[in-house]
Amino acid sequence: MYRLLSKTAVALALVAVIAYVNPISAADQNAPPVPPKQAEGPAPEPLSKEELMKPMKPLERANSAPKGTLKNPYTDNPEAIAQGKKLYFGKSCNGCHGGGGGGGMCPPLTNTIWVYGDTDDTLFRLISYGSDELKKHGYSRKGTESVVGPMPPFGELIDTDQDVWKIIAWIRTVFAGPPERRHW
Repeated sequence: MYRLLSKTAVALALVAVIAYVNPISAADQNAPPVPPKQAEGPAPEPLSKEELMKPMKPLERANSAPKGTLKNPYTDNPEAIAQGKKLYFGKSCNGCHGGGGGGGMCPPLTNTIWVYGDTDDTLFRLISYGSDELKKHGYSRKGTESVVGPMPPFGELIDTDQDVWKIIAWIRTVFAGPPERRHW
């Protein structure tokens, strides 16, 4: 328990330091969304569910999978969703995104605006890398929110990629946008 609290405290302190060192300016928050880059050639094939079910460290999965190939193997799985909710609170995601995902010092997870995009691939990498490292991997903002704190990297704090997928599966259940926006 002490170890979990230590990791959580480190993650929250990291968020505070990043926000202090790299604040989001009002101009940045109000910038128009950046249109997605046009794909060159056909889109990569998603990894198979069997491949995605083989546990790895989150950073290992993010670094080894080609961009655009990660798809949550636990979408709509009630058992995984229940585990994901426990992990969401256990890793203190609620400290920034709110207990029900409705936001706080960071963007809400319940609405249709996703700062870097709403694909499983993007969310997995955002959680694993954090927003600063995600940008270094070629991702850019697609949307804006009134509250946009930097996302710290959780790739070393979450034990396996399976746990990241379960957290994402739970996040998907709190989405309050229209059904036509649910494309995961």
